[in-house]
Amino acid sequence: MTIEEAQKTVDTWIKTTGVRYFNELTNMANLTEEVGEVARIMSRRYGEQSEKPSDKGKDLGDEMADVLWVLLCLANQTGVNLTEAFQRNLKKKSERDKDRHRDNPKLQ
Repeated sequence: MTIEEAQKTVDTWIKTTGVRYFNELTNMANLTEEVGEVARIMSRRYGEQSEKPSDKGKDLGDEMADVLWVLLCLANQTGVNLTEAFQRNLKKKSERDKDRHRDNPKLQ
């Protein structure tokens, strides 16, 4: 599935299964909440914090997909074509950072 297809899929789901999009500020808060859930798993499973028994069954991929879902909603609501935005962003990073990371002694 392409990013464009994902945006369309989310939009169709919202319009056929969901009632409507939450407003942009609610979705921004939802995005923050979902990123927090990813951060909780990462810090406990891969970081130095101990994982609580209630966190052990959490599916990291599912939590990441929740982040993507809300991001796609926000893109649809604000008229952002994420395919085009990502392509521009990749071009910017490729031009700006082409030597930056290679020349970083911390990454050697």
